[in-house]
Amino acid sequence: MTKGFDCSTPLTAQRAAAFVGQGFKFVARYLVPSGAKALKKAEADAVSAAGLQLVSVYETTANRALGGRSAGLADGATALQVAAQVGQPAGSCIYFAVDFDVSAAQMPTVIAYIKAASEATPAYTTGVYGSYAVMEAVYAAGACSRFWQTYAWSAGKKSTFIHIYQYLNDVMANGIAIDYDESYGNEGWWNTRITPEPPSYPMSAKDANAIIPFLSAGYGATSSVPAQNEFHRLANELRKASGQSLE
Repeated sequence: MTKGFDCSTPLTAQRAAAFVGQGFKFVARYLVPSGAKALKKAEADAVSAAGLQLVSVYETTANRALGGRSAGLADGATALQVAAQVGQPAGSCIYFAVDFDVSAAQMPTVIAYIKAASEATPAYTTGVYGSYAVMEAVYAAGACSRFWQTYAWSAGKKSTFIHIYQYLNDVMANGIAIDYDESYGNEGWWNTRITPEPPSYPMSAKDANAIIPFLSAGYGATSSVPAQNEFHRLANELRKASGQSLE
């Protein structure tokens, strides 16, 4: 478990160093094109020099994901432009925020948004930030490969597969408001001083594609929606394990 935080206030070199001195290893910052909370190249360099890792999160408005597929494609394209501007290396992760209490009726639209954002950012791994319900639904749909859960709207539940967990909001530290996070590995963080190693995949595409037809047959043989969803999820897990695009 690794200690981290997220904040909307840009970090100076001095403030970043203060957090490092307190044992923090990473900070999540906003990968957005403009506004007071936006991460800039100078900040990314200062944070990296201080020894903090960066986690990129794209969020313009809390319920932007309700724009569905078209919004996901647009936001993914914008995120790519900003990532290049701040020096975020390919192979690291961009998380897209779903920062509200999503209803069951809204969830398919949210999933479509995350899938489209993932399609639009092929050089990066794609993550989602949101509640327990969002984690479970997006994971089952195979819409992305990284998961950052907030305790908000989660009713005390915590997904077993997440990479980052936000467990406390609105804490004052080193003169700014932050949220506390912890991470569990493979978060997709980055800094401007170290280029991440290319991802390695435990399974070959040939082997994965030899197994997927059996799952497709199981999908077609059942009328149970939960069972079909599970066959679809497993097929996407094989695709992820072999470095292929999700479907």
